[in-house]
Amino acid sequence: QVQLVESGGGLVQAGDSLRLSCAASGVTLSMAWFRQVPGKEREFVAAISWTGTNTRYVDSVKGRFTISRNNDRKMMWLQMNSLKTDDTAIYYCAAGKDVNIVPDTSYYNYWGKGTQVTVSS
Repeated sequence: QVQLVESGGGLVQAGDSLRLSCAASGVTLSMAWFRQVPGKEREFVAAISWTGTNTRYVDSVKGRFTISRNNDRKMMWLQMNSLKTDDTAIYYCAAGKDVNIVPDTSYYNYWGKGTQVTVSS
């Protein structure tokens, strides 16, 4: 059983930056960030492979967000730049079932409780 804990969310203005962190209690394979707003399905944001060499992003964040990880520290991050009001959501950290990166919630079997990101105009 792996526990994931997110941190770093907050209230910022459009154009600002935030860095989300995810701390894992054990070894994880592929990892990802998802986000969710009330009344909508959880949306894939970014994923990273075990080695960190492969990454994948949803089109709406490409060029603005960067996912990274450090396996020795059991940490993953999401650097979010040029934030937009549409980025407002609860952001969740997830760990996958194997080394592949997949933009689908069903592929991930460990989840954090989420951290709120609010971007004001």
